[in-house]
Amino acid sequence: MTLSTHEFRGEAQDKTTALRRPVGTVSGFAARIASLDLRGAIVPVGALALLELFVRMGWVSPYVLPPPSDLYTTFLYLAEGPLWTNIGASALRVLIGFAFGSLLAIVVGSIVGLWYSAERYLEPSFQALRAVPSLAWVPLLMIWFGIGETSKIVLIAKSAFFPVYLSLFSGIRNVDRKLVEVGEMYRQPLPVLVWRILIPASLPHLFTGLRYGLSLAWLSVVAAELLAASEGIGYMLSDGRELSRPDLVLIAIICLAILGKISDSLFKLIEDRCLSWRDSYSTAIGGRPA
Repeated sequence: MTLSTHEFRGEAQDKTTALRRPVGTVSGFAARIASLDLRGAIVPVGALALLELFVRMGWVSPYVLPPPSDLYTTFLYLAEGPLWTNIGASALRVLIGFAFGSLLAIVVGSIVGLWYSAERYLEPSFQALRAVPSLAWVPLLMIWFGIGETSKIVLIAKSAFFPVYLSLFSGIRNVDRKLVEVGEMYRQPLPVLVWRILIPASLPHLFTGLRYGLSLAWLSVVAAELLAASEGIGYMLSDGRELSRPDLVLIAIICLAILGKISDSLFKLIEDRCLSWRDSYSTAIGGRPA
């Protein structure tokens, strides 16, 4: 059977596409890897290299700042068991405390933001409580709930509450009045106004508060574990202080930095996906090389 010129070209094109597909996939993955911006790693990698050099040359005492090679050895020892147990304990406390604190803040912030009468009753008390440092609540929480998990989770929830509450309250109050007037012109009920106008318009403020509240949650879990805990990253810090082991302290600090960065980056991904509709300065320059 003889193929026409059009059929022959189509068959040849299909074969060419099939042959090129795996190569295209590999090249696309390689291009994605090559497009990663690694400039943020220059400062920490350079600092570690300089620290190793200074310790080896005797300019810095290894007791004050252990070299990265010693930190790596300590990390391998801790990675056999206690490190992951401590990271898991702290991460679970942060997750539970942040979830409770942020959900409560969203509910209260929505109520105070929507009704001026609620603001007059609640806002002065919230501003006064926000000025009290988290460490000042630790003795009272221990008296109320003991040294168990409840006191730690309550402290984390309190720390996460106020940034989320203030951001959502500010976001609702700064919604463009014209948007609300359009909804009222179409005689939309209050629940529809909240769901269709107020919440989407205040989402940028809310995500800012959530990311800041998450960072404060990590700070609070360390404070709680330093005072009373048998496991966790704060316990590692306390253990390193009591044993005069700066390598343990630095490993704990590095773990906190990495966990904080990972959790914040995950929230940033969620924020970018939920707010992809924005036509803002950040989205305008997002694809431009710097």
